[in-house]
Amino acid sequence: MSDLKGVEVYFAHPYASHERGTNENFNGLLREFLPKGVSLNSLTTEELNHYVSAINDRPRRLHKYKTANILFGLAQTA
Repeated sequence: MSDLKGVEVYFAHPYASHERGTNENFNGLLREFLPKGVSLNSLTTEELNHYVSAINDRPRRLHKYKTANILFGLAQTA
């Protein structure tokens, strides 16, 4: 894949959550809406999109308290 598209691809080792920091952070944010024990497999696409939108509308210190949706919109218009 990286040879075809010029994009670096990384694979995390099983049970090494420290190698997937962003993924683990997103999972934690998602679990604010869905507690442990609730299967993500039972969600509809509409429900999942609602939760993802709510997370992406949350201001983040990393982005100087702008939301991911705002930054994505700015990147598209640049």
